[in-house]
Formats: sequence, structure tokens, C-alpha cells
Amino acid sequence: MINIIMPVVGYLFGCINSSIILTRLIEKKDVRDFGSKNAGFTNTLRHFKLRTAVLVFLGDSLKAAVALSIAKLTAPGNGTVLYLTALGVILGHNFPFIHHFKGGKGVLVSIVAVMFADWRIGLIILVAAVTIMLISRYVSLGSIVGSVLFPILTVIFHFNDIAIIFFSVAVSLLSIFMHRKNIYRLYIGTENRFGGGKKNG
Repeated sequence: MINIIMPVVGYLFGCINSSIILTRLIEKKDVRDFGSKNAGFTNTLRHFKLRTAVLVFLGDSLKAAVALSIAKLTAPGNGTVLYLTALGVILGHNFPFIHHFKGGKGVLVSIVAVMFADWRIGLIILVAAVTIMLISRYVSLGSIVGSVLFPILTVIFHFNDIAIIFFSVAVSLLSIFMHRKNIYRLYIGTENRFGGGKKNG
């Protein structure tokens, strides 16, 4: 039963979209009306005040951390419950029913989820992704590379743990799916760099 309840709890936490809530409260605007129309941290950072973006970062990180902490407390040592809850949070963030299933791309909450699964893998991915973002100025490229690295590193660190391997593959495929338009724009050379002219995260 806990394997069903906790993913639902995770999904409900994920549906709390900080970028939609905070841009409405602070900026009196809707983040989904700007740039990529994506309700996430990056689009908020591109088009709104830094203060608002920082609060979105903290809000989305916190919701994932709280949901996953509840999972760990409810089922200590049960990796399957943790991974299912993490998937619930990511799906809730990406497809929130209270916002007509239009949310973010789940990068930030996925990073928190990876940190809870294995902080070593999370740290490696974070360093690699940020490095690529800084060098290329493509935020999406860093996110995509991080998504690809997750299952590879998981197999290296946990080759005998089927549950976390399946989790890593699921998160990776979901992230790549959410970035499919970015991948196409990178391929044809029209993806916008962070800090560059026209903004279309």
C-alpha cells in the first residue's frame, strides 16, 4: 500500500509549482506567458527579477526535499518507495493537474531526487551539467547531458540494484522527452544561449 500512497503524495507535492505561484504573487504576471512558456526555474530566471527566481529555486527544491524526506521516514531503507515518490514529484512538477497538466521540465526536482538516491551521482551530474552550461551557455545542453549521465553513472555505482537502475532510466527518458524541442533546436542551430539576445528557454 505504501508503494501506492507515497507516489501519490509525491505527485501532489510536485503539483505545487513555485514559478506559477510566485510570478503571480510577486510580479503580478504568469511565467507561462513569457519566453518558452515553461513554468520552471530557468524561464523565471530569464524573464523576471533575480529575487523571484531564487525563491522559485528554493520553493521547487524544498517541495521535492520534503516529499522525499517523508518517503524516507515512512519507509526507512526502502529504496523502491523513495524512487517511486521521486517519480511522483517529477511527474507532478511536469504535469500538474491543478495547472491543466502544464508545468516545468523537472530539472531542478530531478536533481534533488538524484541527490536523495545517491549524493555522489548527484554531485558528479551537477558539476558536469553546470560546467557544460557555463562553457556553451546552453542551459538545455547541460540538462540533457546530465540526463544521459544519470543511468550511466547509476549502472557504474549500483550495477546490482535493479530498482535504482530502472529509476535512473525512467528519469532520464522523461527528462529527454521534456527537452525534445530543445534537442531539435540544438540540432538545427536555433537554440538560444543563456544571456543571449532573444530568450526562448
